Amino acid sequence: MNFRGFIHSFLPCVPRSSTTIGSPIQDSLKGKNRRVTINTLPDDVLVDIFYFYVNDWDVGTSGWHTLVHVCQKWRYVVFASPRRLNLRLLYTGKRPMSEMLDDWPVLPVMISLETHSSLIRGNITAFLNSEHHHRICGISMLPIPASDLEIFVAAMQKPFPELTSLYIWVEESRVTSLPLQDSFLGGSAPLLRRLVLRNCPFPGLPKLLLSANHLVILSLWNIPDSGYFSPQALGAALSVMSRLAALRVEFQFPRYPTSRPPLPLTRSVLPSLTRLVFEGVHEYLEDLLAQIEAPLLNKLRIIFFMDPQFVIPQLHRLINFAESFKKCHTAFVYTSYDAIRFAAFRETHQFPELSFDIRWGVLGRPLSLLAQVCSSSLHVLSALVQLDIVVPVLSFPQSLWVLITLDGWNSWTRSPL
Repeated sequence: MNFRGFIHSFLPCVPRSSTTIGSPIQDSLKGKNRRVTINTLPDDVLVDIFYFYVNDWDVGTSGWHTLVHVCQKWRYVVFASPRRLNLRLLYTGKRPMSEMLDDWPVLPVMISLETHSSLIRGNITAFLNSEHHHRICGISMLPIPASDLEIFVAAMQKPFPELTSLYIWVEESRVTSLPLQDSFLGGSAPLLRRLVLRNCPFPGLPKLLLSANHLVILSLWNIPDSGYFSPQALGAALSVMSRLAALRVEFQFPRYPTSRPPLPLTRSVLPSLTRLVFEGVHEYLEDLLAQIEAPLLNKLRIIFFMDPQFVIPQLHRLINFAESFKKCHTAFVYTSYDAIRFAAFRETHQFPELSFDIRWGVLGRPLSLLAQVCSSSLHVLSALVQLDIVVPVLSFPQSLWVLITLDGWNSWTRSPL
Protein backbone atom coordinates (compact mmCIF):
# COMPACT_ATOMS: atom_id res chain seq x y z
CA MET A 1 0.00 0.00 0.00
CA ASN A 2 1.43 3.43 -0.96
CA PHE A 3 0.99 6.54 1.13
CA ARG A 4 -2.04 7.74 -0.84
CA GLY A 5 -3.68 4.37 -0.30
CA PHE A 6 -2.82 4.60 3.37
CA ILE A 7 -4.57 7.95 3.70
CA HIS A 8 -7.62 6.82 1.70
CA SER A 9 -8.01 3.83 3.99
CA PHE A 10 -8.99 6.30 6.71
CA LEU A 11 -11.55 8.14 4.59
CA PRO A 12 -14.71 6.05 4.20
CA CYS A 13 -17.89 7.39 2.67
CA VAL A 14 -20.36 8.88 5.11
CA PRO A 15 -23.48 6.71 5.64
CA ARG A 16 -26.73 7.96 4.07
CA SER A 17 -28.45 8.02 7.45
CA SER A 18 -26.91 8.43 10.84
CA THR A 19 -28.11 9.57 14.24
CA THR A 20 -24.62 10.25 15.51
CA ILE A 21 -24.10 13.96 16.11
CA GLY A 22 -20.96 15.87 16.84
CA SER A 23 -18.19 13.66 15.46
CA PRO A 24 -15.26 15.75 14.15
CA ILE A 25 -15.54 14.36 10.63
CA GLN A 26 -19.32 14.80 10.36
CA ASP A 27 -19.14 18.32 11.74
CA SER A 28 -16.85 19.22 8.89
CA LEU A 29 -19.36 18.14 6.25
CA LYS A 30 -22.11 20.34 4.81
CA GLY A 31 -24.15 17.68 3.12
CA LYS A 32 -24.88 13.99 2.95
CA ASN A 33 -23.30 11.33 0.79
CA ARG A 34 -20.06 13.26 0.45
CA ARG A 35 -16.68 11.62 0.64
CA VAL A 36 -14.49 13.11 3.33
CA THR A 37 -11.43 14.84 1.91
CA ILE A 38 -8.17 15.25 3.74
CA ASN A 39 -8.58 19.03 3.81
CA THR A 40 -11.85 18.78 5.79
CA LEU A 41 -10.32 16.87 8.69
CA PRO A 42 -9.64 18.86 11.85
CA ASP A 43 -6.11 19.00 13.18
CA ASP A 44 -6.66 16.54 16.03
CA VAL A 45 -7.91 13.87 13.60
CA LEU A 46 -4.90 14.47 11.36
CA VAL A 47 -2.62 14.00 14.33
CA ASP A 48 -4.24 10.63 15.11
CA ILE A 49 -3.75 9.51 11.51
CA PHE A 50 -0.17 10.73 11.48
CA TYR A 51 0.49 8.93 14.75
CA PHE A 52 -0.57 5.63 13.24
CA TYR A 53 1.60 6.23 10.19
CA VAL A 54 4.72 7.26 12.15
CA ASN A 55 4.54 4.80 15.05
CA ASP A 56 2.59 1.78 13.83
CA TRP A 57 3.31 1.59 10.13
CA ASP A 58 7.01 0.79 10.50
CA VAL A 59 8.25 3.76 8.45
CA GLY A 60 11.40 4.21 10.50
CA THR A 61 12.73 7.06 12.59
CA SER A 62 12.62 9.53 9.69
CA GLY A 63 9.27 8.42 8.23
CA TRP A 64 7.59 11.61 9.39
CA HIS A 65 9.76 13.55 6.89
CA THR A 66 7.27 12.54 4.20
CA LEU A 67 4.42 14.19 6.07
CA VAL A 68 6.06 17.60 6.48
CA HIS A 69 6.82 17.81 2.75
CA VAL A 70 3.19 17.29 1.62
CA CYS A 71 1.87 20.79 2.34
CA GLN A 72 2.21 23.73 4.71
CA LYS A 73 -0.77 22.64 6.83
CA TRP A 74 0.60 19.15 7.40
CA ARG A 75 3.99 20.61 8.25
CA TYR A 76 2.36 22.84 10.85
CA VAL A 77 0.29 19.99 12.34
CA VAL A 78 3.31 17.67 12.59
CA PHE A 79 5.62 20.18 14.24
CA ALA A 80 2.84 21.30 16.60
CA SER A 81 2.63 17.77 18.08
CA PRO A 82 6.23 16.54 18.52
CA ARG A 83 5.57 14.48 21.65
CA ARG A 84 2.34 12.91 20.43
CA LEU A 85 4.04 11.87 17.17
CA ASN A 86 7.27 10.90 18.94
CA LEU A 87 9.31 12.97 16.47
CA ARG A 88 13.05 12.28 16.41
CA LEU A 89 15.98 13.49 14.36
CA LEU A 90 18.39 10.74 13.31
CA TYR A 91 22.07 11.68 13.39
CA THR A 92 24.65 9.32 11.87
CA GLY A 93 27.70 11.56 12.03
CA LYS A 94 28.16 11.77 8.28
CA ARG A 95 28.02 15.55 8.37
CA PRO A 96 28.60 18.17 11.09
CA MET A 97 25.80 18.37 13.60
CA SER A 98 25.35 22.10 12.97
CA GLU A 99 24.15 21.39 9.43
CA MET A 100 21.50 18.97 10.64
CA LEU A 101 20.32 21.23 13.47
CA ASP A 102 20.02 24.17 11.07
CA ASP A 103 17.78 22.18 8.72
CA TRP A 104 15.18 21.11 11.30
CA PRO A 105 13.36 22.66 14.27
CA VAL A 106 14.30 21.84 17.84
CA LEU A 107 13.55 18.12 18.28
CA PRO A 108 15.09 15.23 20.25
CA VAL A 109 18.02 13.55 18.50
CA MET A 110 18.90 9.86 18.14
CA ILE A 111 22.54 9.03 17.46
CA SER A 112 23.15 5.94 15.33
CA LEU A 113 26.70 4.76 14.66
CA GLU A 114 27.01 1.75 12.37
CA THR A 115 30.06 2.62 10.26
CA HIS A 116 33.53 3.65 11.37
CA SER A 117 35.73 6.47 10.16
CA SER A 118 37.68 9.23 11.82
CA LEU A 119 35.22 11.78 10.38
CA ILE A 120 32.13 10.06 11.78
CA ARG A 121 33.80 9.38 15.12
CA GLY A 122 34.84 13.02 15.36
CA ASN A 123 31.38 14.36 14.47
CA ILE A 124 29.61 12.16 17.01
CA THR A 125 32.15 12.95 19.72
CA ALA A 126 31.67 16.66 18.99
CA PHE A 127 27.89 16.24 19.36
CA LEU A 128 28.27 14.41 22.67
CA ASN A 129 30.51 17.22 23.93
CA SER A 130 28.37 20.05 22.58
CA GLU A 131 25.86 22.29 24.31
CA HIS A 132 23.14 20.36 22.45
CA HIS A 133 23.84 17.07 24.24
CA HIS A 134 20.70 17.59 26.35
CA ARG A 135 18.63 16.94 23.19
CA ILE A 136 20.01 13.41 22.75
CA CYS A 137 17.25 10.88 23.46
CA GLY A 138 18.86 7.75 22.02
CA ILE A 139 22.36 6.42 21.42
CA SER A 140 23.04 3.29 19.37
CA MET A 141 26.65 2.24 18.74
CA LEU A 142 26.93 -1.21 17.17
CA PRO A 143 29.44 -2.49 16.90
CA ILE A 144 32.34 -0.20 17.80
CA PRO A 145 36.03 -1.06 18.24
CA ALA A 146 37.21 -1.27 21.82
CA SER A 147 39.64 1.54 21.04
CA ASP A 148 36.67 3.87 20.42
CA LEU A 149 34.92 2.96 23.67
CA GLU A 150 37.19 5.13 25.79
CA ILE A 151 36.70 8.12 23.45
CA PHE A 152 32.91 7.99 23.60
CA VAL A 153 32.80 7.21 27.32
CA ALA A 154 34.97 10.24 28.05
CA ALA A 155 32.37 12.40 26.29
CA MET A 156 29.50 10.89 28.33
CA GLN A 157 30.63 11.75 31.84
CA LYS A 158 27.69 14.09 32.37
CA PRO A 159 23.91 13.84 32.60
CA PHE A 160 21.85 13.24 29.47
CA PRO A 161 18.43 14.27 30.82
CA GLU A 162 16.41 13.20 27.73
CA LEU A 163 18.12 9.85 27.16
CA THR A 164 15.58 7.02 26.84
CA SER A 165 17.56 4.39 24.89
CA LEU A 166 21.23 3.35 25.05
CA TYR A 167 22.79 0.50 23.08
CA ILE A 168 26.56 -0.02 23.11
CA TRP A 169 28.09 -3.05 21.45
CA VAL A 170 31.87 -3.41 21.58
CA GLU A 171 33.34 -5.60 18.84
CA GLU A 172 35.89 -7.48 20.90
CA SER A 173 34.54 -10.14 23.24
CA ARG A 174 37.33 -9.49 25.74
CA VAL A 175 37.54 -5.79 26.39
CA THR A 176 40.68 -4.64 28.17
CA SER A 177 40.22 -0.87 27.81
CA LEU A 178 39.08 1.46 30.55
CA PRO A 179 35.77 0.22 32.02
CA LEU A 180 32.75 2.47 32.41
CA GLN A 181 32.98 4.40 35.66
CA ASP A 182 30.38 5.57 38.19
CA SER A 183 30.37 9.04 36.58
CA PHE A 184 29.05 7.62 33.29
CA LEU A 185 25.90 9.59 32.30
CA GLY A 186 26.51 11.68 35.39
CA GLY A 187 25.52 8.68 37.49
CA SER A 188 21.83 9.15 36.69
CA ALA A 189 19.43 7.99 33.96
CA PRO A 190 15.92 8.95 35.12
CA LEU A 191 14.16 8.56 31.74
CA LEU A 192 16.06 5.55 30.43
CA ARG A 193 13.68 2.87 29.11
CA ARG A 194 16.01 0.61 27.15
CA LEU A 195 19.59 -0.27 28.08
CA VAL A 196 21.61 -2.80 26.08
CA LEU A 197 25.33 -3.31 26.77
CA ARG A 198 27.36 -5.94 24.94
CA ASN A 199 30.95 -6.78 25.90
CA CYS A 200 31.00 -3.63 28.05
CA PRO A 201 32.81 -3.62 31.42
CA PHE A 202 30.66 -1.61 33.82
CA PRO A 203 31.14 -2.72 37.46
CA GLY A 204 29.28 0.37 38.68
CA LEU A 205 26.17 -0.35 36.63
CA PRO A 206 23.89 -1.24 39.58
CA LYS A 207 24.49 2.22 41.04
CA LEU A 208 23.33 3.84 37.79
CA LEU A 209 20.33 1.51 37.61
CA LEU A 210 19.08 2.75 40.98
CA SER A 211 18.02 5.94 39.19
CA ALA A 212 16.52 4.14 36.16
CA ASN A 213 13.07 3.44 37.54
CA HIS A 214 11.47 3.80 34.07
CA LEU A 215 13.54 0.99 32.59
CA VAL A 216 11.56 -1.50 30.47
CA ILE A 217 14.38 -3.49 28.81
CA LEU A 218 17.69 -4.30 30.50
CA SER A 219 19.98 -6.49 28.41
CA LEU A 220 23.58 -7.18 29.49
CA TRP A 221 25.39 -9.45 27.01
CA ASN A 222 28.77 -11.08 27.62
CA ILE A 223 29.65 -9.22 30.79
CA PRO A 224 33.47 -9.36 30.97
CA ASP A 225 35.25 -10.30 34.16
CA SER A 226 36.29 -6.68 34.70
CA GLY A 227 32.61 -5.70 34.66
CA TYR A 228 31.42 -8.11 37.35
CA PHE A 229 28.94 -6.90 39.97
CA SER A 230 27.37 -8.84 42.81
CA PRO A 231 23.88 -10.37 42.71
CA GLN A 232 23.00 -8.34 45.82
CA ALA A 233 23.83 -5.07 44.04
CA LEU A 234 21.83 -6.09 40.97
CA GLY A 235 18.89 -7.21 43.10
CA ALA A 236 18.81 -3.85 44.88
CA ALA A 237 18.75 -2.07 41.52
CA LEU A 238 15.91 -4.27 40.23
CA SER A 239 13.80 -3.39 43.25
CA VAL A 240 13.05 0.08 41.81
CA MET A 241 12.08 -1.20 38.33
CA SER A 242 8.34 -1.70 38.48
CA ARG A 243 8.10 -1.34 34.68
CA LEU A 244 10.86 -3.79 33.75
CA ALA A 245 9.51 -6.29 31.20
CA ALA A 246 12.66 -8.01 29.87
CA LEU A 247 15.89 -8.84 31.71
CA ARG A 248 19.03 -10.47 30.30
CA VAL A 249 22.20 -11.06 32.36
CA GLU A 250 24.98 -13.03 30.68
CA PHE A 251 28.55 -13.44 31.95
CA GLN A 252 31.45 -14.36 29.66
CA PHE A 253 33.16 -16.61 32.21
CA PRO A 254 32.19 -18.46 35.39
CA ARG A 255 32.53 -16.23 38.41
CA TYR A 256 31.19 -17.17 41.81
CA PRO A 257 29.82 -14.70 44.35
CA THR A 258 32.48 -13.82 46.91
CA SER A 259 29.96 -13.97 49.74
CA ARG A 260 26.48 -15.38 50.12
CA PRO A 261 24.51 -13.59 52.83
CA PRO A 262 21.39 -15.08 54.40
CA LEU A 263 18.20 -15.05 52.33
CA PRO A 264 16.23 -11.79 52.59
CA LEU A 265 13.05 -11.78 54.61
CA THR A 266 11.10 -10.06 51.84
CA ARG A 267 11.42 -10.00 48.05
CA SER A 268 10.91 -7.17 45.58
CA VAL A 269 8.02 -7.77 43.20
CA LEU A 270 8.66 -7.10 39.51
CA PRO A 271 5.04 -6.85 38.34
CA SER A 272 5.84 -6.30 34.65
CA LEU A 273 8.66 -8.81 34.13
CA THR A 274 7.71 -11.39 31.49
CA ARG A 275 11.11 -12.44 30.04
CA LEU A 276 14.29 -13.48 31.80
CA VAL A 277 17.56 -14.78 30.32
CA PHE A 278 20.55 -15.67 32.49
CA GLU A 279 23.96 -17.16 31.74
CA GLY A 280 26.40 -17.85 34.54
CA VAL A 281 26.89 -19.97 37.63
CA HIS A 282 23.87 -21.23 39.52
CA GLU A 283 24.97 -19.65 42.81
CA TYR A 284 24.72 -16.18 41.27
CA LEU A 285 21.26 -16.89 39.89
CA GLU A 286 20.07 -18.29 43.21
CA ASP A 287 21.25 -15.22 45.12
CA LEU A 288 19.55 -12.96 42.59
CA LEU A 289 16.24 -14.83 42.51
CA ALA A 290 16.12 -14.90 46.30
CA GLN A 291 15.52 -11.14 46.12
CA ILE A 292 12.73 -10.96 43.52
CA GLU A 293 9.28 -12.20 42.58
CA ALA A 294 8.02 -12.27 38.97
CA PRO A 295 4.38 -13.42 38.91
CA LEU A 296 3.86 -12.71 35.17
CA LEU A 297 7.01 -14.41 33.92
CA ASN A 298 6.27 -16.43 30.75
CA LYS A 299 9.64 -16.74 28.98
CA LEU A 300 12.66 -18.11 30.80
CA ARG A 301 16.02 -19.21 29.43
CA ILE A 302 18.83 -20.30 31.73
CA ILE A 303 22.36 -21.16 30.58
CA PHE A 304 24.50 -22.71 33.30
CA PHE A 305 28.21 -23.30 33.32
CA MET A 306 29.06 -26.83 34.45
CA ASP A 307 28.79 -27.54 38.14
CA PRO A 308 29.07 -30.94 39.85
CA GLN A 309 26.06 -30.16 42.01
CA PHE A 310 23.09 -27.99 41.10
CA VAL A 311 21.18 -26.79 44.17
CA ILE A 312 18.59 -24.37 42.80
CA PRO A 313 15.52 -24.10 45.06
CA GLN A 314 15.01 -20.42 44.20
CA LEU A 315 14.84 -21.20 40.49
CA HIS A 316 12.32 -23.96 41.14
CA ARG A 317 10.28 -21.59 43.30
CA LEU A 318 10.21 -18.99 40.53
CA ILE A 319 9.10 -21.51 37.90
CA ASN A 320 6.53 -23.26 40.06
CA PHE A 321 4.98 -19.92 41.04
CA ALA A 322 4.51 -18.71 37.44
CA GLU A 323 1.19 -19.82 35.99
CA SER A 324 2.42 -19.68 32.40
CA PHE A 325 4.83 -22.61 32.72
CA LYS A 326 2.10 -24.89 34.02
CA LYS A 327 0.62 -24.94 30.50
CA CYS A 328 3.70 -26.50 28.87
CA HIS A 329 2.82 -29.94 27.50
CA THR A 330 5.67 -30.78 25.10
CA ALA A 331 9.44 -30.66 25.48
CA PHE A 332 12.67 -31.82 23.92
CA VAL A 333 16.20 -32.59 25.06
CA TYR A 334 19.01 -31.82 22.63
CA THR A 335 22.57 -32.91 23.28
CA SER A 336 25.82 -31.92 21.60
CA TYR A 337 29.47 -32.59 22.30
CA ASP A 338 29.73 -29.89 24.99
CA ALA A 339 26.20 -28.96 26.06
CA ILE A 340 22.70 -30.19 26.70
CA ARG A 341 19.44 -28.28 26.34
CA PHE A 342 15.99 -28.87 27.71
CA ALA A 343 13.13 -26.80 26.26
CA ALA A 344 9.42 -26.85 27.10
CA PHE A 345 6.61 -25.48 24.93
CA ARG A 346 2.97 -24.59 25.21
CA GLU A 347 2.54 -24.91 21.45
CA THR A 348 4.48 -27.05 18.99
CA HIS A 349 6.93 -25.25 16.69
CA GLN A 350 6.84 -22.07 18.74
CA PHE A 351 9.58 -20.47 20.80
CA PRO A 352 10.03 -22.34 24.09
CA GLU A 353 8.53 -20.86 27.22
CA LEU A 354 11.15 -22.54 29.39
CA SER A 355 14.66 -23.74 28.52
CA PHE A 356 17.81 -24.84 30.32
CA ASP A 357 21.24 -25.09 28.72
CA ILE A 358 24.12 -26.73 30.58
CA ARG A 359 27.63 -26.31 29.21
CA TRP A 360 29.85 -28.98 30.65
CA GLY A 361 32.74 -29.55 28.23
CA VAL A 362 33.72 -32.82 26.62
CA LEU A 363 34.11 -34.70 29.93
CA GLY A 364 30.75 -33.84 31.39
CA ARG A 365 27.83 -36.06 32.42
CA PRO A 366 24.95 -34.51 30.47
CA LEU A 367 21.88 -36.39 31.63
CA SER A 368 22.84 -36.56 35.27
CA LEU A 369 23.42 -32.80 35.25
CA LEU A 370 20.06 -32.22 33.60
CA ALA A 371 18.40 -34.50 36.14
CA GLN A 372 19.70 -32.27 38.94
CA VAL A 373 18.20 -29.19 37.29
CA CYS A 374 14.89 -30.90 36.45
CA SER A 375 14.46 -32.52 39.83
CA SER A 376 11.24 -33.75 41.40
CA SER A 377 10.69 -30.36 43.06
CA LEU A 378 10.04 -28.82 39.64
CA HIS A 379 6.34 -29.60 39.80
CA VAL A 380 5.40 -27.74 36.65
CA LEU A 381 7.02 -30.42 34.48
CA SER A 382 4.58 -33.07 35.67
CA ALA A 383 2.12 -31.76 33.06
CA LEU A 384 4.32 -32.78 30.15
CA VAL A 385 2.80 -35.36 27.80
CA GLN A 386 5.53 -35.57 25.16
CA LEU A 387 9.31 -35.51 25.27
CA ASP A 388 11.59 -35.79 22.24
CA ILE A 389 15.30 -36.52 22.63
CA VAL A 390 17.74 -35.54 19.90
CA VAL A 391 21.24 -36.95 20.23
CA PRO A 392 24.07 -36.70 17.67
CA VAL A 393 25.19 -40.22 16.78
CA LEU A 394 28.88 -39.71 17.59
CA SER A 395 28.43 -37.77 20.81
CA PHE A 396 27.52 -40.54 23.25
CA PRO A 397 27.89 -44.28 23.82
CA GLN A 398 25.38 -46.74 22.45
CA SER A 399 23.02 -46.55 25.41
CA LEU A 400 22.17 -43.94 28.02
CA TRP A 401 19.82 -43.31 30.88
CA VAL A 402 17.12 -41.11 29.38
CA LEU A 403 13.90 -39.63 30.65
CA ILE A 404 10.48 -40.72 29.33
CA THR A 405 7.14 -39.01 29.68
CA LEU A 406 4.59 -41.80 29.83
CA ASP A 407 4.22 -40.91 33.49
CA GLY A 408 5.15 -37.26 33.41
CA TRP A 409 8.67 -36.71 34.72
CA ASN A 410 8.49 -39.42 37.33
CA SER A 411 10.21 -42.39 35.74
CA TRP A 412 13.55 -43.21 34.17
CA THR A 413 14.33 -46.03 31.78
CA ARG A 414 17.38 -47.33 29.96
CA SER A 415 16.92 -46.71 26.25
CA PRO A 416 19.26 -47.52 23.35
CA LEU A 417 20.27 -44.64 21.09
